[in-house]
Amino acid sequence: MRSDSDAHLPVRVPPARVALSSSSVYPESTAVAFQLAASLGYDAVEVMVGIDPISQDPEAIKHLMDYHGVPVCSVHAPCLLITQRVWGSDPWHKLQRSVAMAQLVGADTVVVHPPFRWQRDYASSFVEGVANLEAETGVAIAVENMFPWRALRSEMQVYVPSWNPVDHDFANVTLDLSHTSTAGDDTMAMVDELGSRLRHVHMADGSGSAKDEHLVPGRGSQPCAELLELLAAQGFGGDVVVEINTRRAASRGARRADLAESLAFTRLNLAVASVR
Repeated sequence: MRSDSDAHLPVRVPPARVALSSSSVYPESTAVAFQLAASLGYDAVEVMVGIDPISQDPEAIKHLMDYHGVPVCSVHAPCLLITQRVWGSDPWHKLQRSVAMAQLVGADTVVVHPPFRWQRDYASSFVEGVANLEAETGVAIAVENMFPWRALRSEMQVYVPSWNPVDHDFANVTLDLSHTSTAGDDTMAMVDELGSRLRHVHMADGSGSAKDEHLVPGRGSQPCAELLELLAAQGFGGDVVVEINTRRAASRGARRADLAESLAFTRLNLAVASVR
């Protein structure tokens, strides 16, 4: 955190956009995500392709972009168990279609999870396939860090080559701070090891629970502020996407308040006092 001695130094803000993930308004719709992003002052939206038909339709997304004046910075491929039938069952087709949507709506990044262990064909060529698709399309495919699944005292490794993309040959990585919390990973060490491969950040928090919490940043134990200040100091040019869980919000107003708090936290800490 900044000290009192920094109070009168000029502030440097990196070119990173602060975006809102459409998953942050679930169970409300993608259309509501654009509405809230525009009214709260987010720079962009990340579209989570999911069970909402609008999230699957590039033309509908382009209409929302035009109507609200908010661009799409990234598309999140449908990787969740709940979306296993969205755009069919072939994971390569899902990823290719996500890249095509990104191109149609003007986004430069697609976020994707590592393959599940049971997706053997997909997993066997995933690292090479991602690199080839990036080279063919010019769209960055930022592979997201995940976490082991835990039940009682057992732990299952369900992702291939692993839940942590840092150790593998991916040109672009998404770092999710709720996932680092659940996995028990060292967030700052991961950032240091990734270097320029860190393309995308999912800003959230976690308490270290076995559950993937996606708390409002600052409400858990992750070094959210420290990470943002480091990114600012480094001139990070990727996108920082607020991806929080507001499912238990009692009202639209409560959801809006959490999204506003998350934006304020991120913007405040994504600015650092310049060194004299």
